[in-house]
Amino acid sequence: QVQLVESGGGLVQAGGSLRLSCAVSRGTFSSYAMGWFRQAPGKEREFVAAISWTDSSTSYASSVKGRFTISRDNTKNTMYLQMNSLKPEDTAVYYCAAQLWGQAKPRADFSSWGQGTRVTVSS
Repeated sequence: QVQLVESGGGLVQAGGSLRLSCAVSRGTFSSYAMGWFRQAPGKEREFVAAISWTDSSTSYASSVKGRFTISRDNTKNTMYLQMNSLKPEDTAVYYCAAQLWGQAKPRADFSSWGQGTRVTVSS
C-alpha cells in the first residue's frame, strides 16, 4: 500500500507563498497520477490540482489557476504544490492523493491519501 506524507503547511500572510510537498513511499511513484485536494472548515473537500504519470500534464481548479503550480520529481518520489499570491480563502487542510495508472483530472478517482497539512492565510 502506497504511503503519502504531506509537509510544508503553515501560517502565511495574504499575498505570500508556500510550497507543499508530498513524499511517497511503498509504491512505484512514476506510475501514479497525483493530486492535491483541500478542505476548509465547514466545507467539503475540493480538488485543487493534479499531475499525470504519463507526461506530467496538469489540471487545476479555476480558483487556483495562475497562482498555484503542481509538479513532481520522480527521482525523489515527491510531488509539490507551489502556492503564490495566497488569499485568506485558500485556508484549508491540504491533502495529497495518488492513483495507480490514474487520470489527472478533477473528477478522477484517487484511492490513496495522506493525512493532510494545514495552511492558514491571514488577511
